[in-house]
Amino acid sequence: MKTVARLLCVALVAVMIASVPSIDGKMNGIHNQAGQGCTCHYSTGTSITANHDFPTSYNAGQVYNINITHTGGTQAFVGGFNVVVDKGTIQNAGTGVKIQGGTSATHTGSGQLGWAFDWQAPSSGSGTVSVDIAVLQGDGNNGNSGDSWDSASASITENVAQNAAPVASNVFISISGQSGAVTEAYYDQALNGNYDFADADGDSDAGSEIRWRKNGGVVFAHNNNMAVPSSATSIGETWTMSVTPNDGYDYGSVVTSTNTVEIVDYDADNDGYGDQSDAFPNDPNEHADSDSDGVGDNADAFPNDPAETLDSDNDGTGDNNDAFPNDPSEDTDSDTDGVGDNADAFPNDATETMDSDSDGTGDNSDWAPNDASESADSDDDGVGNNADAFPYDASETLDSDNDNVGDNADAFPNDPTETMDSDSDGTGDNGDAFPNDPTETVDSDSDGTGDNSDEFPNDATEQTDNDSDGVGNNADAFPDDSAEQADNDSDGVGNNADVFPDDASETLDSDNDNVGDNADAFPNDSTETMDSDNDSVGDNTDAFPNDATETVDTDDDGYGDNGDAFPNDVFEWLDSDNDSAGDNSDAFPNDANETLDSDGDGVGDNEQAEIEAQIAADEDAAAAQQRTLIGGGIGLLVIAGAAVAFLRRRGGADVPEPKDFTSPMLEIEPSPMAAAVIPSPAVAQPMAAVAPVQAVELTVENQWTDEQGHTWRLMSDGSNLWWNGSDWQKV
Repeated sequence: MKTVARLLCVALVAVMIASVPSIDGKMNGIHNQAGQGCTCHYSTGTSITANHDFPTSYNAGQVYNINITHTGGTQAFVGGFNVVVDKGTIQNAGTGVKIQGGTSATHTGSGQLGWAFDWQAPSSGSGTVSVDIAVLQGDGNNGNSGDSWDSASASITENVAQNAAPVASNVFISISGQSGAVTEAYYDQALNGNYDFADADGDSDAGSEIRWRKNGGVVFAHNNNMAVPSSATSIGETWTMSVTPNDGYDYGSVVTSTNTVEIVDYDADNDGYGDQSDAFPNDPNEHADSDSDGVGDNADAFPNDPAETLDSDNDGTGDNNDAFPNDPSEDTDSDTDGVGDNADAFPNDATETMDSDSDGTGDNSDWAPNDASESADSDDDGVGNNADAFPYDASETLDSDNDNVGDNADAFPNDPTETMDSDSDGTGDNGDAFPNDPTETVDSDSDGTGDNSDEFPNDATEQTDNDSDGVGNNADAFPDDSAEQADNDSDGVGNNADVFPDDASETLDSDNDNVGDNADAFPNDSTETMDSDNDSVGDNTDAFPNDATETVDTDDDGYGDNGDAFPNDVFEWLDSDNDSAGDNSDAFPNDANETLDSDGDGVGDNEQAEIEAQIAADEDAAAAQQRTLIGGGIGLLVIAGAAVAFLRRRGGADVPEPKDFTSPMLEIEPSPMAAAVIPSPAVAQPMAAVAPVQAVELTVENQWTDEQGHTWRLMSDGSNLWWNGSDWQKV
């Protein structure tokens, strides 16, 4: 009977194997799972309750805005959901929501605890709608333990009425002051919705659904509003609207506006430049003023010089600095005598301009440049006979002072006290302080310079004022520039023209930003002065002023757009394995074949799927082997029973039971999932002395967690163990 007992033990083991929990599938953000709940996660965290605002009854075709949330739990910012409806259409996915087939909605990421979308009720006569909802709150440990989930369901009955659905038509967007449809609206104009409502039953409009879309996306904040204020629009956006008519009983079909409206800027002067960027919004001939002098670049002869705008004579010198703004041949008058330097024979002498006889002395100082009073000169002395007291002495003609010295030889023919004028300056040597200098006779201030050439005859420290500005050359830092006298910082630019008169390193400030052009990296831009990284973008507008490779950080994550693999995602900037998933959200940032590890076991989802597929195949093979062995075992059990009965009938009650020589333990070949296999009975052999078996310490060859959350081990002897929550069970 020992054989029978062994067979019964083997059968019991088979029953235990059959009781091992089955493996359930698990996915993140899975569709069509709400009815089963979030079985991929252990619900061992703080309890939560799923909440929703699906209606208890519906009007055919009506659009309802649905919100899915939960209460309770730790409110950790990790969650997910799934909603499945058997009728109607899920549409207009909100942030973090994706839709499949219009009947299932789930999350796109784990960073939310609330979600929103629209549900449009089915057509009339569809009957009761069934809704399944599942909500998950995770504890953020990247595993499936310690989480909380809850499921809910709803039945939405149909509001049945014998009613004709209303119809919306002539749906369009207008703006104030214009009754018809428009394709453009200015940024400060509100958008107005328009539509015609018709109902075959004569029912009135009873809260038709209005939806506004910006750049194709629904703007829920303006649901059911007939207007969008200008404060909600920006230049460059496009807007449409749609109407789902409602007569209080049924909803009609959705109708979209016949026009799409673009938000644009004003252009008051129609010059193609919007008023926001036009320096002259009311002048069609101008839009820019590079030097900020109030004159547009088109009309400004010097668009980059705020000190000049006109050049009336087109000589290249601005009217403000041109002494002769209407004479193209002149622009300077050094001696300010009213005659330009080009035409002035004495450009630095304000007392002379012409020298008719070309003797080096100006006409104003020439004794007789055009004398016609004489016709004869007998002695060829240059004096006409009529005036010559010595007509036959070529050297003399008059002795006006009767000093016996002819007037020609007498430097002072009318002054008997003087006869010589060594320097021929009209002052006798006796009374001439400079007898050998024809230009000077008096030195009032005794400074060694005659009064005629001394522009400051009573100031011994000054003699000349080249620029006639009233300041002597000695004290004038710019003796040839009448507009300047001092140069405090000795930089070669006078104080009057120097914007920084006390700073030798600066003279100009073209953009009026109080930083000199030499130190200003952007001398024509008043908003910028420095470019620390020399990237041609000023520090004020450069998000990375010390990095020449970066200037913009669109997502404000601290990484410039040039080096940011995800310039519009504040949570990502690297993609080490170039798999289009950022390193922060990529469970395997250096493996381009993996991005997710949903169960947190260190094995990527793609590899996990392959392993699970292999496990499933091995389980199928093991199950087939089990069925074969169990069938064989039962057959052997029947044969053994028949043999015992036969022997008893043959030998009677006193026939001794045959001795069992089979091995006390049948060796079982383990499957990959450690499913126990019932072997065929071993052939009985005579019992021989068996040496004691040395105990071998088993080690864990592999450990994994299946899709239902059960943890398994493959031991070094080929056997399998599974964790039942308190200890390891061998199978």
